[in-house]
Amino acid sequence: MSTEKRPPLDRARVADTALKLLNEVGLDGLTLRAIARELDVKAPALYWHFKDKQALLDEMATEMFRRMVAGTELDPSDTWRERLLKSNRGLRTALLGYRDGAKVYSGSRFTGLVHVEQMEETLRLCTAAGFTLAQAVRATSTSYFYTLGFVTEEQGVEPLPGERREGFDVAERARLMDGFPLSAAAGAEIFQDFERHYEEGLALVLAGIEKQYRPTGPAPSAPHA
Repeated sequence: MSTEKRPPLDRARVADTALKLLNEVGLDGLTLRAIARELDVKAPALYWHFKDKQALLDEMATEMFRRMVAGTELDPSDTWRERLLKSNRGLRTALLGYRDGAKVYSGSRFTGLVHVEQMEETLRLCTAAGFTLAQAVRATSTSYFYTLGFVTEEQGVEPLPGERREGFDVAERARLMDGFPLSAAAGAEIFQDFERHYEEGLALVLAGIEKQYRPTGPAPSAPHA
């Protein structure tokens, strides 16, 4: 019998193990039984910490956010554009670090107040720039929903960066759509070069926010080099 002392089973250890296993099996294969097997415990032991799988997903999403913001300081001199660019780019990078990361994050509820400091500061920047609070909420949530939806679709094609899912061959798609030349050519724009596609879309979202709300605060500073 092994006498090696194992670390205590707690929420943090379960969530960390689940995030590691997620990259191996994806969301569909991430069962409580599989997580328990990785932890070398019986599945019922997990119910002391999480009442169901959604409760675990909530903790996983919260931990993803904790890791995303760990060691980063908010810059109070950011313009509203700079903050939305930084926060959405950071979110996309974080989600791409996990297989099905966007699916785990989508619809989950944070298990604590880890997100509130960043949320408060972003809303402060937006309202100081001339947005009403309602407009600031719409601006931040719309850009957030864009990022979340984009990464969900991106990971449907590339579950992890550089790992392309079978069935998304652009050349084969074009061959099958030979009678529809524009749709055939569109495949290269839809299923390739996600970085450029994301940045162009985010720029469109921010331009639309400015056009619609016309914030009256100080003009944004020049982009950082």
